[in-house]
Amino acid sequence: MGKEALFRSAEMSLVQLYIATEVGREVVAALGELGAVQFRDLNADVNSFQRTFVKEIRRLDNVERQLRYFSSQIEKAGIKVMPVPGYANVTAAPNSSEIDELSIKTENLEERIVQLNDSNERLLRKQVELQELRHVLVEAGTFFDRAHNVPEELRASLDNDDAPLLNSDVEQGDMSNGTPFALMNVGFVAGVIPREKMGTLERILWRSLRGNLYLNQVEIAESIKDPKTDEAIEKNVFVVFAHGAGILSKIRKIAESLDADLYSVDEDVNIRREQIHEVNNSIRDIEEVVNTTQSTLISELTAIAEQIASWMVVVKKEKAIYAALNLFNYDQSRKSLIAEGWCPTDDLPLVKSTLSDVTERAGLEVPSILNELNTTKTPPTFHRTNKFTEAFQNIIDAYGIAQYREVNPGLPAIITFPFMFAIMFGDLGHGAIMFLAGLAMVFWEKRLLKADRDEIFDMAFTGRYIILLMGGFSMYTGLMYNDIFSKSMTIFKPGWEWPYTWYEGELITANQTGTYPFGVDPTWHGADNDLIFLNSYKMKLSIVMGFCHMLYSLFFSLVNYRFYKSKIDIYGNFLPGFLFLISIFGYLSFIIVFKWAVDWYSLGMAPPSLLNTLIDMFLSPGNVQDLLYEGQPRVQTVLVLIAVFCVPWLLLLKPLYLRWENNRTKALGYENLSQDVTRISFEEDGEAQVIVHEEAHGHGEHGEEFEFGEVMIHQVIHTIEFCLNCVSHTASYLRLWALSLAHAQLSSVLWTMTFERAFKMEGPLGIIMSFILFGAWFLLTIAVLVVMEGTSAMLHSLRLHWVEAMSKHFVGDGIPYTPFSFKAVLEEPAQ
Repeated sequence: MGKEALFRSAEMSLVQLYIATEVGREVVAALGELGAVQFRDLNADVNSFQRTFVKEIRRLDNVERQLRYFSSQIEKAGIKVMPVPGYANVTAAPNSSEIDELSIKTENLEERIVQLNDSNERLLRKQVELQELRHVLVEAGTFFDRAHNVPEELRASLDNDDAPLLNSDVEQGDMSNGTPFALMNVGFVAGVIPREKMGTLERILWRSLRGNLYLNQVEIAESIKDPKTDEAIEKNVFVVFAHGAGILSKIRKIAESLDADLYSVDEDVNIRREQIHEVNNSIRDIEEVVNTTQSTLISELTAIAEQIASWMVVVKKEKAIYAALNLFNYDQSRKSLIAEGWCPTDDLPLVKSTLSDVTERAGLEVPSILNELNTTKTPPTFHRTNKFTEAFQNIIDAYGIAQYREVNPGLPAIITFPFMFAIMFGDLGHGAIMFLAGLAMVFWEKRLLKADRDEIFDMAFTGRYIILLMGGFSMYTGLMYNDIFSKSMTIFKPGWEWPYTWYEGELITANQTGTYPFGVDPTWHGADNDLIFLNSYKMKLSIVMGFCHMLYSLFFSLVNYRFYKSKIDIYGNFLPGFLFLISIFGYLSFIIVFKWAVDWYSLGMAPPSLLNTLIDMFLSPGNVQDLLYEGQPRVQTVLVLIAVFCVPWLLLLKPLYLRWENNRTKALGYENLSQDVTRISFEEDGEAQVIVHEEAHGHGEHGEEFEFGEVMIHQVIHTIEFCLNCVSHTASYLRLWALSLAHAQLSSVLWTMTFERAFKMEGPLGIIMSFILFGAWFLLTIAVLVVMEGTSAMLHSLRLHWVEAMSKHFVGDGIPYTPFSFKAVLEEPAQ
């Protein structure tokens, strides 16, 4: 592939392809493996259902539907799918005969699986019906037998599946005491109903029949599975007695409307005994058939599971090929396909060699021709990334795509993003945990790439290099803050010394004996005024860091203007914006550093208030209460005048210049030129050399009529946003101070409330509590301080880049580069 293109997007060329119809599919397949051309739709005015290869796509849609059906059946059966050998994006695209064979094969397999499923469902439904009938015969028959005084021996034998059909001892039992229900003009309805609907059935029957019924119900002990949903349902057996055929018909309709299954039961005990015997035999026979059917179905699905992943890759690639071919024009006179698309200029030789290889393999005499087109169309933006820079680029692209050849904020974000995070997260211990987590994911990245990852872990794994750098920078800032798990470190000799003796209740102060070589002196930790000192230090530091970050980002706009050769933007936007920023906030950063550099107490002076200095600078220019340096009133007056002058400069210069330039152009009588020229030249051996196509320069954005009012409105908005944002964005960087303070205080509170308490206990209890409280402290440190606080600091750092920094130079209305690539097609989630 071409060179890295991270500072600016890669140079793009609009290319035109002339491809012989015979090798059109093979050429597109080769380009899909290459992933270097973004095809343009040359049939935008043609309905998607009227395009050339719609029949092929429909056939592949059907195959894809069949594969999804197989996948659902495989998942339902709990069969493991064999992965594609190797990585899917290197699997070669199939030829036409393979697709035809696959289509026929999946059609036959679908018929086979559907038949087996239907047969299995019918058998299971019949099995459920027989089981329910058996429960009805047993439970409802028990009620009949008691009503007819059937002996207990015979009634007990009905529950025994192995009992003989007729028993001479009970066959002669006295049945004369019971009178059949038919002779009493009483009918009944028996069946099975879901238990949750039994109460509803009782209420409806009671109200419909006004209580003229007798209902008996028995709960079925085991649940019955629904063949369709495979859901276990609890059911009851019920018998309803009533007078009259009309009432019984009404009872049946009500029961069936509540999903009840009705069964016929005979009053005679011997007939029921015979029925139960037949039902038990039928259940055993169906179980054998069901087991055979399910075994056959599992065997078929297992065979499919071994190949379905490869089939899915084949179908997705083939479908993508025909979708790309539908974007082409067909030249009937030359029997060729014409395509246009964007390609990185560095990749043009590779694309040409690919076309040549396909043509040679096909044995065609007519070559495939690739030509560069001169165009005024805006090319797509393409940043070449690697596994390290990809995550940082994704952060920027989530906000907006850079304009073509615009400075890419993703490059500086590699350093500034984790560094801004580290200022808010600065703790050597927490940073080390994050660094080790990132290092582990980097070290085992090959193994983790092949493993199944859930959504949350996949997000962390994708940003493993971001986590690694955030942890590394946090360790550095933790050393600067002299903070490790809320405790200080005495690496070097402290620069302050406490007195050796003091009286109880006396306020003692440390004496400075030198300067601590690196970071915050450990003597400050534990002092009564450490919070006051660190607050002031971190607050001022955040303003200085914010100014540097914004100024650094503002200079990228100068780089853009120089690249686009827009002098009016340099003098009309960058220069007044630069002067406005440094005259106020650059001066504020200067006096912060200046105040730090002066030992005011050795001079016998109180340190001046910077807040009062900045307020007086605008409210009373020329008047300074506490001088920082000689000539301060004069300098501040000049800076205020510069800032005030930059506002109309930023507002008026560019619109007035553009109007003057437009009027001058009209006065000279220039008109937009429009030309459409195509040249084709051939060498003597008949090989095509170049085709040049120049599009009309008078169309598009260059040919639009100048509107002074519209330009003025845009410039007014830009001026107001820039001036107000300089104030709000500088204040926004105070989050660096606020989150750093919050993180340090939360870490200190967590240590005090957990692990530190174990040190106050003695004996065996102290040892036991040390282990328990250390575990609680460590778990809360990971969950709260590293994960939750880390996420919070990362989001704040993200906002500082998206809003405060990128607004100084980033337009973000570019067109993303989406080349035709099998890798991208296979990574798309299944619909």
